[in-house]
Amino acid sequence: MNWAFLQGLLSGVNKYSTAFGRVWLSIVFLFRVMVFVVAAEKVWGDEQKDFKCNTAQPGCHNVCYDHFFPVSHIRLWALQLIFVTCPSLLVVMHVAYRDERERKNRVKHGDNCRTLYKNTGKKRGGLWWTYVMTLVFKVAVDATFTYLLYRIYEGYDFPILLKCEQKPCPNKVDCFIARPTEKRIFTIFMVVTSLVCILLTFFEILYLVGKRCREWLTSIHNSRQMAIAATSLVGVKNGNLEHNCGRWKGKESPAPAYSSIARP
Repeated sequence: MNWAFLQGLLSGVNKYSTAFGRVWLSIVFLFRVMVFVVAAEKVWGDEQKDFKCNTAQPGCHNVCYDHFFPVSHIRLWALQLIFVTCPSLLVVMHVAYRDERERKNRVKHGDNCRTLYKNTGKKRGGLWWTYVMTLVFKVAVDATFTYLLYRIYEGYDFPILLKCEQKPCPNKVDCFIARPTEKRIFTIFMVVTSLVCILLTFFEILYLVGKRCREWLTSIHNSRQMAIAATSLVGVKNGNLEHNCGRWKGKESPAPAYSSIARP
């Protein structure tokens, strides 16, 4: 694995993420990817080789193994990690697209031209929708794979003894899994980290939607205040205009009364 590339990818995604997104990325890369690469692969490395059945019937061992392990945990988690981390690259690609548009705009109209975006990395407009859609996709992927793991293996437990009576086994045979306790611990750990990531992503969605709703309500309130102020200003101007017109027409300027002056 190229750790330099992984570090650069993590830094690039973190740059445009919220606080919840940064915590999510830390959990994914430290507690899921690294645990998967360093420990989980070794735990399941002898999965098929050390799956033992108390029979020498040809084909019985393979049929029983395929019945109890239709999909390997390692391959299922590998697909899950690929699907859950790839959407984060869409945000980086969207920001790169905005940067390219800004560059072409400066080349076409000069360096002092009006910018297309105030901040290409700020989650506004299409970038906001891209970010939110990636979060929804992450929640859907983690929830789907967690359910699939439970559905395929009928829970997250590894029994010590398995009863198999699939053909071509001559009768019900006993099969044994290698290191079931260790595999149970790692399975529960990976499931718990997936649930934590789902919870963090859900909180991030609520945070972004709540922030956008608050900004929308604030803009509506400011628009109403400006409309009220403009209406009041127009009313004052109209009143002054009517007052001036009335004075010119003589409505509010009656002729003064003069008293007679007695002569001596």
